[in-house]
Amino acid sequence: MSDTGRCTPAVRGIFIANLVAQMAIVVTGAVVRVTGSGLGCPTWPECVEGSYTPTARQEESWHKYVEFGNRLLTFALVVLAVAAIVAVIMDRRRRSRLSLPPRRALIVLATVPFIGTFAQAALGGITVLTGLHPATVSAHFLLSMAIIAFCVALVARSGDPGDHPIVMLVRRELRYLTWGIVAIAGLVVVLGVIVTGSGPHSGDAESENRFSFDPRTVSWLHADVVLLFLGLLAALLLALRLTDAPSRVRRAAWLVMGVALAQGVIGYVQYFTGLPVVAVIAHVTGAVCVWAAVLFLPFAERTRG
Repeated sequence: MSDTGRCTPAVRGIFIANLVAQMAIVVTGAVVRVTGSGLGCPTWPECVEGSYTPTARQEESWHKYVEFGNRLLTFALVVLAVAAIVAVIMDRRRRSRLSLPPRRALIVLATVPFIGTFAQAALGGITVLTGLHPATVSAHFLLSMAIIAFCVALVARSGDPGDHPIVMLVRRELRYLTWGIVAIAGLVVVLGVIVTGSGPHSGDAESENRFSFDPRTVSWLHADVVLLFLGLLAALLLALRLTDAPSRVRRAAWLVMGVALAQGVIGYVQYFTGLPVVAVIAHVTGAVCVWAAVLFLPFAERTRG
């Protein structure tokens, strides 16, 4: 691919690694929360006063290692974020040698993991210092989902030969429907955060911080919006079939449907079994997978360059 406008496999691999790592730290954050380890390191940026690492004198027992392990992952994210910036600079030089126009969008998108990771570190510190207030915990999660969105865009755009021309592969009405599905998916994520902030997993065994919403009510509201999401997705799949849309678009839509249905099953299992730790972690994993899959869908409906 060295003679095309697409990024090389090595560069794309770095971008994909950033996406996977940003998704993974959301899951490890969920592990911290459901194990009650959110204040395992009770201060920030130090783990405990006078030490950046856990100490034997701490009262947090094994929780300190869970929280500290999650903090260590931030360094891996920084390394990958720097690698993404270096990779996009090298790709720009390659394009210059081939007399190809620069792709400024890739440069902008490649900086997001770097900036976002440092923003997350700062917000994580605020979360600890506020005693795991549900508003800061929710913001922590939602910022990760925003970073994932930019990482998806980076991966998708790096597979395009260029930025122009843009050719739509589906009817305009289906593009509108797709973006509506993305918006509903975002609403599902926000409601899921509210459900979590209203439930039993506050992040620390001693913390009583919760949203004041009734957990049962917001859980069913969350489920209702999920059903709306699935209904719109089913309509899109039918429309893609009737309009003979390209197979790559239909495959992307079916992938979203498959991951979303699996996520729905996990959601009902965790609800009716009293939110066991394993099920909650699986549900968070499913949430980031659905979010990433649905964000790839609009990119599958067009070509660039």
